[in-house]
Parts: sequence; structure tokens; C-alpha cells
Amino acid sequence: MKAVRLLLTGIAIAGMTAFAGAQTVDEIVSRHVDAIGGKSAWDKVTSTRMEGMVNVQGTDVNITLTKQKGKGMRQDIAVMGMTGFQIITPTNGWTYMPFQGQSEVDSITTGDVQKMQDAMEIGDPLMEYKQKGYTAALAGKETINGSEASKIVITKKDGTKQTVFVDNKTNYIVRLVSVQSMNGQEQEVTNDFSNYQKLPEGIVVPMTIGLPFGELAISKVEVNKTLDENFFKPIK
Repeated sequence: MKAVRLLLTGIAIAGMTAFAGAQTVDEIVSRHVDAIGGKSAWDKVTSTRMEGMVNVQGTDVNITLTKQKGKGMRQDIAVMGMTGFQIITPTNGWTYMPFQGQSEVDSITTGDVQKMQDAMEIGDPLMEYKQKGYTAALAGKETINGSEASKIVITKKDGTKQTVFVDNKTNYIVRLVSVQSMNGQEQEVTNDFSNYQKLPEGIVVPMTIGLPFGELAISKVEVNKTLDENFFKPIK
């Protein structure tokens, strides 16, 4: 199930924007943050839990993605009667994918763990990008799914880049292009976002995420759910 492995890479980066005339990055980001509920609402979010399903080459894959600020990210994957997981914490990472023939939990290399730290973030790449030490630059506009979107290139402290497309009418992020690393290999991953909905907590999130091998339909999102202290440990 190579497709499932590539799918997981897209999801992690996965949990989560009408301009006339010249616009600055800060103006676009400000409108975007307001559109998805505002900074004050997002500041109150300490954890998110998302459940969804994607059909990969005719097989239904059930995904649960959980993030806790400063603690970790865990993806639980149920497919073909088997359940696996991928976990990233600030210092360690593990994978267990029995549907790929894996019989024991494997550790993720320290280098890959560091490159995957963004997977733990709650929110999106535009939120508080300056506080993270990132830079952002406008790179023109493109048409994404029939709508004009501003193209913003985010450069991280390590030099890696993400390209974010913000819809000029809704102010929502509609596409994210990033380079993901796993087992020493890098690949470009594109995610599309749509069907944004406002949660009771006041934040607005996409309920449909386009992945390289299918469309992830989100069925449930929980905010600030209490997690067990062992949740981000590699226990089968």
C-alpha cells in the first residue's frame, strides 16, 4: 500500500482566504485569519481531533488525526481490518503500518522528526508565520478550481518552502504545496481545501481535503479534547 504511505504524508500536513489592486502579504494574512475565526478564537485551541475517510484505489481508509499544542501529532489509520499509526513529538517519532507488512513499531529518524515538526502545529502556515521566524512573499496570482487566488511563498528557517494559495473572495486557503521528507526522500505534495465550516468554538476549518490519492471527507472535528498522558507514545 505505497499509496497509503504517500497519503499519510499529505494528511499530516494536513489537521488544517476580494482584493483589488496591490495587496501586501500582511493584508492578505490578516483577512485570512479573520475569515477563519480570528486570532483570539484560535489562541484558545490547545488540541484538535479530526475523523474522516478517504477512498484509495478502491479501498476505504479511515483516518483520525489528533494534535496537541507542544505535545505531538498522531495519525491513526484503519484499513483492510488493520490499524496503524504515525506519531510525531518534539523529540521522537514512530510508525506502525501493519497493512504495509510492518510487524513492529519503527522509529522515525531524528532528522525526519525535525523536518516534520510542522505536522504538530494547530492552524495553518500563514498563522503567526513571523513569530515562527518564517518569511512570506507574494508570487502573483493563479486560478485554483475556477477562482482567483493569491500565491504566497513561505520560507522556513531551514530554507524549505511552502506555497499557499488564498482565495481572493473567501480569504480561505484553497491549496497548499509543500515538500515532505521521509526516509531520506523528498517529494512535493499538493493538498486542496474546501467545504469550510465554522465550529462551535468559533474557528473555521475545511471539511474536505484533496490529497494525492483521493479526497478526505471529514466527518467529525473535536476541539480541546482531553488526551491520556500516554496518547503520543508508540503503544500498539
